[in-house]
Amino acid sequence: MGRSGAVVGVALLAAALGALWLAGEYRRDLREQHARVASGSRVVATACGAVEVAEAGPADGAPLLVIHGSGGGFDQGLTLGADYAALGYRVIAPSRFGYLRTPMPADPSGEHQADHLACLLDALGVRAAAVMGVSAGAVSALHFALRHPQRTRALVLMVPAVYRPDPAVPMPHWALAALDAVIGADAPFWLLARFAPDVVRRLVLATPPAVYHAADANERGRADTVLHQILPVSARRLGLLNDSRLTTGAARVALEAIGAPTLAISARDDGFGTFESARYSAAHIPGARFVGFERGGHLLLGHQREVVAAVHALLRAADDNANP
Repeated sequence: MGRSGAVVGVALLAAALGALWLAGEYRRDLREQHARVASGSRVVATACGAVEVAEAGPADGAPLLVIHGSGGGFDQGLTLGADYAALGYRVIAPSRFGYLRTPMPADPSGEHQADHLACLLDALGVRAAAVMGVSAGAVSALHFALRHPQRTRALVLMVPAVYRPDPAVPMPHWALAALDAVIGADAPFWLLARFAPDVVRRLVLATPPAVYHAADANERGRADTVLHQILPVSARRLGLLNDSRLTTGAARVALEAIGAPTLAISARDDGFGTFESARYSAAHIPGARFVGFERGGHLLLGHQREVVAAVHALLRAADDNANP
């Protein structure tokens, strides 16, 4: 074997060892993620069907129902609700239809999801709660406020992927194909998140990479948690597909009929275009407040303290009104 052949042989051996190492890392990470979502929650049998749920914060705290966004589950709900659990709220974080251990029913509409959440509150012995709908979770949050007004103490629409009057700018075909490949299986998402995290932040988390890198360490850490919690994607695929159907050209609901104190929050550079959705919703829900930021992306990076303060003020006011 000549020198060129030896070089090729060494290169092939190095490539093979690298592939084995990479496969081992993937299997290890995926086992850890499966183990993570296998604990920390329970499946509750309700009058509407089974719903997976986790809770945080004091059991006697004012209830806050946190409805996660696309790619989430109870785990994302707990992450999004952590600040409010620390403030003394009883955070109730369900997995929506098709996510983790909550089954996908024949009717996965936002209306049906809202009724399932009401059944979950029944099973937990909760008469009424503040409701926070995040991203695609805002669809069922709006329906909950409309269909169960006496059970809705307050409504928070966080980067809501709901109706807006101007049509959304469609993603280019190549971007849609890339996104489908990423969320369609665990391995592509793992590889992209591992070696091109900024691409995932832009495409999947709809947050400009520059905004991520400018955020403080605590907010970057939370963003990283949200990103990694998407794994295992395979256990969330049905929910992701349903969210795509519900949020693409989302139908307008009777916003004027919502009576709960409402707060809508978004950032202008959110890649999912929720800024206009939040502003429109707040303009048509009686008495609603809109908080908008110029930068922050879909994760509202750089504004965690402001967001928590605004939400906490709404929840305190709702609690005062409920307990005069």
